[in-house]
Amino acid sequence: MDNKIAAVTMRNITKRFGPTLANDKVWLNIYRGEILALLGENGSGKTTLMNMLSGIYFPDEGEIAIDGKPVVIRSPKDAFAFGIGMIHQHFKLVDVLTATENIILGLEGKLDLKAAAKKIREICDTYGFEVDPDQKIYDMSVSQKQTVEIVKVLYRGADILILDEPTAVLTPQETDKLFAVLRNMRDAGKAIVIITHKMHEVESLSDRVAVLRHGQFIGDMPTKSTNAQEMTNMMVGHPVVLNIDRPEPLDPMPRIEVKNLTVRDVEGTVKLDDVSFTANSGEILGIAGISGSGQKELLEAIAGLQPVEKGSIEYIHDDGRREQLLGKDPFAIQEMGVALSFVPEDRLGMGLVGNMDLGNNMMLRSYRKGKSPFTNRKAPYKLAHQMVDFLEISTPSVETPVRRLSGGNVQKVLVGREIANAPSVLLTAYAVRGLDINSSYLIYDTINSQKMRGVAVLYVGEDLDVLLELCDRILVLCGGKVSGIVPGRGAKKRDVGMMMTKLGGKDDE
Repeated sequence: MDNKIAAVTMRNITKRFGPTLANDKVWLNIYRGEILALLGENGSGKTTLMNMLSGIYFPDEGEIAIDGKPVVIRSPKDAFAFGIGMIHQHFKLVDVLTATENIILGLEGKLDLKAAAKKIREICDTYGFEVDPDQKIYDMSVSQKQTVEIVKVLYRGADILILDEPTAVLTPQETDKLFAVLRNMRDAGKAIVIITHKMHEVESLSDRVAVLRHGQFIGDMPTKSTNAQEMTNMMVGHPVVLNIDRPEPLDPMPRIEVKNLTVRDVEGTVKLDDVSFTANSGEILGIAGISGSGQKELLEAIAGLQPVEKGSIEYIHDDGRREQLLGKDPFAIQEMGVALSFVPEDRLGMGLVGNMDLGNNMMLRSYRKGKSPFTNRKAPYKLAHQMVDFLEISTPSVETPVRRLSGGNVQKVLVGREIANAPSVLLTAYAVRGLDINSSYLIYDTINSQKMRGVAVLYVGEDLDVLLELCDRILVLCGGKVSGIVPGRGAKKRDVGMMMTKLGGKDDE
């Protein structure tokens, strides 16, 4: 596409955050009528680069040109003036307002809701969106909220769109709908950039890929002339094996038995409705479901962090003795060997203290075991060193406060600390959320090593492809109910996707 003027040209773009060089003399062209996939490991500078294009950051060096003309973008408002809109992973919507009210929120001039709703319907008809302009945000699914975010930038005149991890919490069916819309927008002449770690999406959707590594531009190429292996090698800088091992379960025996579990939230809404299943030692039980289907509440109930209305959760010891977990406090459940590793949007909000270094955060799990008033600091720091080496955590030292680490490295600390305690049950949710492909495979290998130790692993994940490749069995939740349990081997992605959105399916338990 070098013979035509790029919609966006980024020349020699450099951005520093203190001593950290986030982008180093990056050159990138973005063209209308194409979908560009921007790839790179965590910390490679992808989002920083796009944040400069969308006006959130300002480059320290370099130049941005729109349609060949140099421009200055100092704010999101400036970006919109040049037709640039970014749809972030975490939506910026007001729940109590309607779609129309959210879309026109902040615009200047006289606001005509009726005229705005008409324009929104026209945009939806043009590109194939499905959104009710009068529907409240709190009544919408995740994919509907994402649609509102996209329509919002189109309503404001954007023809250069940036989407950051757009399919992170979508079902396969919702992903297919989004991709159809994005292709319609591309065919209408829009320039679209997607940031994603999912290689199969890159191959099926994008026209061109561009790769960053350590803040530098490595290269770009037509998607049809490359493959997942080559793209991954470019991102990482060395060959990476793209196969998730799935060894056969090792002498599986019942470890956790959940019967007729019902959980309500503080507002009285049923989050889990009569859920029953068994998790075995030496196997990985995947938990699939669209966002808000009860996955979080299920793991927290087992860990003693969630009040339960009715039902039972039994821990089965090696000698067959059963012990009821309901009524025990979380520390007692931890002492039995049940470890919860939950990666929320705020990674520092679940058990890590941002101002503490890695060693002290290790000690949060072990200080109660001390036999004197003085805390043993040697063992946690030794463990921190081992974890840094094993999980390839990028940190200046184990004395570095965890708040100074990147999100992906904080995530490794969360997962690594729970595994380091040699649990008999590992409850892990969103263990690879936002991680690059190399780090993700490292986590998969780590989880598999726990399975081979005889640990019962409950794995909540957002990527159905990974669930089908990693897990031995998959429990599917829909609206807090169990819609089926299927084997990981041989299950069809679309069938599981249907079970996530509609009750039904076989239970092979």
